[in-house]
Amino acid sequence: MKTTMPLYATVIPNSIPTLDEEQIQFGNAMTVISNITIPTLSIFRPQKVKANGTAIIICPGGGYVVVAAGNEGLDVAEKFNEIGVTVFVLKYRIPNVATMVNPEIGPLQDLQEAIRIVREGASEYNIDPDKIGIVGFSAGGHLAATAGTHFHKSVIDNPRNCNLRPDFLILIYPLISFTDALTNFAARQQLIGKNPSTQKITAYSNELHVTSETPPTFLVHATDDLSVKVQNSLSFYQALVENKVPAEMHIYQNGGHAFELNLPNEKELWMERCTNWMESNGLLQP
Repeated sequence: MKTTMPLYATVIPNSIPTLDEEQIQFGNAMTVISNITIPTLSIFRPQKVKANGTAIIICPGGGYVVVAAGNEGLDVAEKFNEIGVTVFVLKYRIPNVATMVNPEIGPLQDLQEAIRIVREGASEYNIDPDKIGIVGFSAGGHLAATAGTHFHKSVIDNPRNCNLRPDFLILIYPLISFTDALTNFAARQQLIGKNPSTQKITAYSNELHVTSETPPTFLVHATDDLSVKVQNSLSFYQALVENKVPAEMHIYQNGGHAFELNLPNEKELWMERCTNWMESNGLLQP
């Protein structure tokens, strides 16, 4: 069962008043949403007999230009519901100087607000407030990794001082780094501009901000990904290992980018590997 609510009850922070020009585009088995200025949170609840109290917030990809709400949102939510996980799909704002005072923090504001809503509403959603993870695809993986490495700095109004640290991360072909050697330049430009400073690039290169407090992480990538280099996942994994953070990574020979749930080798299902990882980390026990 799906319900959708506005992410912000009243004023949207960091927002410049503008017309709502959001568009939903259908094609090639994908549903993408563009020009997002009003973020929402869609809730997908598992069957009561399956519910185990674990929750995830999904950040679909889209290069910080669109949000791939279908294949990297709805479809994935259904799979996690099947294993008893309560799912929240985030439709986050697209960075835009015409609609935001500070575009670079807009998506992170939306994700931190989603974490706050889910954690503070744990009893209402029948979830464990200590089992809230983030799933991120592509640029949504960059957003998820940012939340997992920058949680000490709140970019939202947080009057109750809610813990904004995700309890675990699941990163699927994620953009991790904004360094010239690893980044997707179009996504980087969309978030922090065409000619970012070295300091800004460093601030948003999440492999450089991993500490022992970074949440346990599950990573999936394909070696032949031409949009987001596999070294993004490799560098993040290496940083996790160096900081003794529990981590698991699956690198596939073929898959390209944006394979969503289905790799070319239909016998190999990353969702099954992810389910095993979650189970081994005590995330699927009621």
